[in-house]
Amino acid sequence: MKKALLFALLFTQVYCAFAQQGAELVQVTDLTRIKQISGLSLSHDGKKVAFTVNAIVPDKKNPQDYTYKTQVWVAPTDHSSAPRLLTDSAASQAAWSADDQWIAFISSIKGKPQLFVVGAFGGKPVQITNSQYGVSAPQWAPKGRQLLYSSNLSLTELLKDSLLNASKQVPAWNTEKPGFNRYTKYNHVKPYANGNIEAIRSYLAQDEADRKVVKVFNKLNFEGEASTEPDYRFTHYFITQPVAGAVSRPLTSGFYSFGNAQFMPDGQSVVLTSAMDPVNNPDRVMQSAIYSISLKDGNLTQLISRAGLSLANAAVSANGRYMVYTVSKGLEINIPAIYIHDFKEPAKSITIPLDRNASNFTWSADSKHLYFTAQSNGGIPIYRVSIATLKPERLSTFDAGMSALDVGKNLLAYVKTEVANPYEIYTSDLANKQPKRLTSFNYGWVKNKKLSFPEKKYYTNSKGMQVEYWIMKPTNFDPAKKHPVMLQIHGGPTAMWGPGEASMWHEYQYFCAQGYGIVYSNPRGSGGYGINFLKGNYQDWGAGPSEDVLAALDGTLAQGWADPSKTVVTGGSYAGYLTAWLVGHTNRFTAASAQRGVYDLNTFFGEGNAWRLVPMYFGGYPWDEQVKPILARESPFTYVNRISTPFLILHGETDLRTGIVQGEMMYKALKVLNRPVEYVQHPGATHELTRSGNIKQRIDQMLRIYEFFGRYVEK
Repeated sequence: MKKALLFALLFTQVYCAFAQQGAELVQVTDLTRIKQISGLSLSHDGKKVAFTVNAIVPDKKNPQDYTYKTQVWVAPTDHSSAPRLLTDSAASQAAWSADDQWIAFISSIKGKPQLFVVGAFGGKPVQITNSQYGVSAPQWAPKGRQLLYSSNLSLTELLKDSLLNASKQVPAWNTEKPGFNRYTKYNHVKPYANGNIEAIRSYLAQDEADRKVVKVFNKLNFEGEASTEPDYRFTHYFITQPVAGAVSRPLTSGFYSFGNAQFMPDGQSVVLTSAMDPVNNPDRVMQSAIYSISLKDGNLTQLISRAGLSLANAAVSANGRYMVYTVSKGLEINIPAIYIHDFKEPAKSITIPLDRNASNFTWSADSKHLYFTAQSNGGIPIYRVSIATLKPERLSTFDAGMSALDVGKNLLAYVKTEVANPYEIYTSDLANKQPKRLTSFNYGWVKNKKLSFPEKKYYTNSKGMQVEYWIMKPTNFDPAKKHPVMLQIHGGPTAMWGPGEASMWHEYQYFCAQGYGIVYSNPRGSGGYGINFLKGNYQDWGAGPSEDVLAALDGTLAQGWADPSKTVVTGGSYAGYLTAWLVGHTNRFTAASAQRGVYDLNTFFGEGNAWRLVPMYFGGYPWDEQVKPILARESPFTYVNRISTPFLILHGETDLRTGIVQGEMMYKALKVLNRPVEYVQHPGATHELTRSGNIKQRIDQMLRIYEFFGRYVEK
């Protein structure tokens, strides 16, 4: 297809014609200056907002290293004074009491997160729990002084717990241990290696309890992010009082896991979700329902269920009449549908027509409007839906991302990411017409930086889909020179990038400051553009998305300022896959770097905890005859002998989401072929290295990519 047919430039939206007017270029160590804001919560009277700030600080034990410190802050929403630190200790998950006089939060004691309460105006925090399992998700009852929280524990711990399992029950569902349909205990027999079969089984069970001796797997989902886990885990909820040493009582029990719990407005019951199934193993259950549990007698009642579907994200309106929730289907590419349950008319089906993945559901104080955020067109806007019309109304642009949201009686509060600033809190009226920045956690240092702002472009691909992409010129752009350009690709494959993307803010600005132009896009299969676009890469992870990202690169080169002989490409996870695919199908790149990628889909099925992407996207499993040729065709490793581009491969040593063998086999093959390849492992790093990993490793990875590209770009 001719280039003229490939491009359909509808219009260009320029976010800023010039770089931000600061004097300083963004440096790689500016990563340590970024304050991440999350966990935003308005007081009931709307006069204050509590939130969490995650900062990178020098490590007290090793001043040459860094560590993360998360703390809770409080700020008045009328902008009358600066935010103040609630407590010096590390803390998170702030929750307001019904009278706004107290704040509950989570802080670790001896390595276990525990529940604390402190006065909203300051004071000495009081430790409420001393749970052996740790606690999370604190929530005050709307009436009275009760606190709700969750704990997560293993099956081994649950079997022994005197509160959650007082009658010493065992799971009724099949544990899938070959030869045993149900859970079998051997602690009634003395362990003896030279004894009879029962004594030997008791001995082996004792070895299993000692994780240093052996791990025995019978569960399907045994891979975590950094280690394998042979035991099942369950989340249960407890009720307690906000006084030191208060006794907690279990609200839920059984060999099931519960989530998304919240008090009903009358304070008499709690709604929550669970994949309760007395017959099937928890790893096999792909559906969940919404339940109600009475605080008076503990009776659990199923409120809503849909056969074969998973219900989540429930949020009850302030007046208790409505409850929003989402419905999705496992092992299928889908966008969760949004439903509203009317407690007065439960038979009525109410849906919100929005072809986007929504989250942060929050009701207005009068229960007449529902607010939420949703990935869309490169941003994460705020939406509002009137119960009267059910028509979604977008309240913010696609040029920013809202990562948190809360609604008061007459104002909105949210965390905003934009090109000019990675994280700040804003408040506004309920229509978001007059937003005002409330915090300056990043503003104070970013205002002195010279930034590069993206230009938005469009391309219509061979499927007739409109693909959005963004071009960032080098920070010190010189129109008289040719500049190197870096193609950045997102992962997922359902991720979505744009001006509101927080995780790439620093990396983009750093490389632009180093003289690179950046181009990034949302190729077919990305989120934020509806279900048809999301399914656009079904059984086509390689060729189709390659067309889209290369079109973005060609659009950049067509501007004339970028040097086609100095183009590089990088990306992580699925983008590591697509980077490897590209260099196996074209020699146009000067150098390439794939981060924590997937290169062989058969191997990925076995070693990665994201293995369900194989049946979801390719129609079956590696042993299915009709699927085998598809997996071979779509695996970059199939084309490894075609790769001649200088290639840097990076992987976390304990990455179990994509699997460490992925990087090793690609590297080994290229070394056997005597191709220009370098392999970098970061010890102890998981798949989340670039987002929440070791700070020095994050800096190291960015510098290694920059240095490797420089070996070839600077020639």
